[in-house]
This record gives sequence, C-alpha cells and structure tokens, in this order.
Amino acid sequence: MNRTHLPGILAMATIVVASNVLVQFLVLDGLLTWGAFTYPFAFLVTDIMNRVYGPGPARRVVLAGFVTGVICSLIGSQIMLQGDGYEYSAVPLRVAVASGTAFLVAQLTDVAVFNRVRGEWWRAPLVSTLVGSALDTALFFSIAFSASISFGEAADSAVSWAWETAPFMTLGAEAPLWVSLAFADWLVKLALALIALAPFRIIVTQVSPRIS
Repeated sequence: MNRTHLPGILAMATIVVASNVLVQFLVLDGLLTWGAFTYPFAFLVTDIMNRVYGPGPARRVVLAGFVTGVICSLIGSQIMLQGDGYEYSAVPLRVAVASGTAFLVAQLTDVAVFNRVRGEWWRAPLVSTLVGSALDTALFFSIAFSASISFGEAADSAVSWAWETAPFMTLGAEAPLWVSLAFADWLVKLALALIALAPFRIIVTQVSPRIS
C-alpha cells in the first residue's frame, strides 16, 4: 500500500468507527440513527480513491474499512446493555453479520460500477453510489431484521423487536418496523449521494494534479 493511500484508509476507518458509535443514538422518532448520516460518506471515500488512484487502491481501502468494522463489531458484541429488565449485547450477532456483509458487498460493487460508467465527472460517483447504497440497505436490513431469515432462536430473539408492526414511516399502512427503518435509511443515502457530488468534485480537482 502506497503511503499516498493512507489518507483514504484513515478517512474510511474514521467513518466506520464514527458510524458504529453514532448508530446508538436515535433521531426522528427512532426511524433513523445519527450513524445513518455518517456511514454514506464511506461511498464518497471509495469513489475518490477510485477516481484518483484506480480500482486496486479503492478495493484495498474498502478492505481496511471492512476490517475496522469487524473489530468494532467484536468490541460491541462484548458490551452488554441493560434495558426492560434484561441484558443484551450492544451489537447482536445478526446485526454484526449484516453490517460486515452489506459493507463489503456494497462497497466492492460501488468500485465495479464506478469503472463501468466513467464519462462525465458526475456520472460514475452518482450511479455507483446509488447502486451501492441501495444494495447496502437491502442486504443490511434483510440480514439483520427480516423474519424470513433465521440465525437461530437466540440470535433472532435479539432483533425480534423489528418484526413488530407499525404505520409505515409513521404515516402509512401497517408494516414490519424494519421496513420503515430500511426505507428511511435509503432516503438518507439517496440525499447524501447527491450532496456528496460537491465534495467529490472539489477533492478530486485538488488532488489529481498532484498525482505523479
């Protein structure tokens, strides 16, 4: 790994760690966590690395983020919280598996799509982020919370709260709570995919002339 790639690695690790911490804090009546607003910037880091250094370094930065996420999950799984008269892990097994799987698959997909749709400066980062973030949301929430997937009675019981029905996005027809959570998460990723185009353009323009 070239030392010039270190800022990308540090940026990705920082985003992953921050998101793992901020996911504990709920906003908007529990539909989102603060982590939902930081995690999507992982796609920005991946796209900048891909545009400036190429797909190889971008994939290595993704792997660095994956390893960081695994470490965070291992630490979180050892932290026990108290609530409603019982003790539970800060990071349930299903959430840990879903987080790692979704991150790795979605980020590597982002790298692949980015390289297929190069053209106008905005096309590759926008399309790859939209595809990657949609895949990330679908994989994470399905693996972590869907009742149609089972990890065993003990692991499933830790996330059974997400199976409770509630008005979709607090306003619509009754649906499993995790469906509303997934949709709200995807909306945030969609908005940030558009917002991230500005820093992508600025950073790439500033960095690219200095690449040897």
